Amino acid sequence: MSNTIRAFIAIDMPDDVTAALNRLQQELKSLRLKVRWVRPENIHLTLKFLGDIKPADIETIGEAMADAVEGRPPFMLTLSGIGFFPGVNRPRVIWVGLGGETWHLTDLQTHLADRLAAVGFPREKRSYQAHLTLGRIRQAKRSGQFKPVLQQFSDWGDREFTADQVGLLRSDLKPSGAVYTVLKQVKLSGMANDD
Repeated sequence: MSNTIRAFIAIDMPDDVTAALNRLQQELKSLRLKVRWVRPENIHLTLKFLGDIKPADIETIGEAMADAVEGRPPFMLTLSGIGFFPGVNRPRVIWVGLGGETWHLTDLQTHLADRLAAVGFPREKRSYQAHLTLGRIRQAKRSGQFKPVLQQFSDWGDREFTADQVGLLRSDLKPSGAVYTVLKQVKLSGMANDD
């Protein structure tokens, strides 16, 4: 039995956003793309993937999260089109982009990364790119196969939601997909809550 926890820090999606993402996935599924779809209730806005942590690290991470959100008001984000990583010609991931007050999101993520780096969790080498992962592409039949999809759904979105809390989540990988458990949450008012 492992004595570590696979964990990440994220902003959870409200129910109406989850429902909108589910409808988008259903539309995309009708195009018969070879994609392993993320369950809609598991779609979240990742701020920092931590990997395997020790249970003793939960409190330290929670304090870093509380420091990062202290004095920050909630902010508005919107769903804004779809995209592909690393690009549309050789895609591996299909995602939904974000608009709205993204400068608040970027600032929050930067401060969180700073606080976590100070307690031993290294910064990512890549720059932060906010997105909501819809699915992982199993195979692209041909180069350019996803260009029409990108064009068709480039304007999709405009559903607005409030980002008002950040959670530390445990990820347990099961044959049926990942199961997430909230270990710690902090509200953007800076107040910590245990669940």
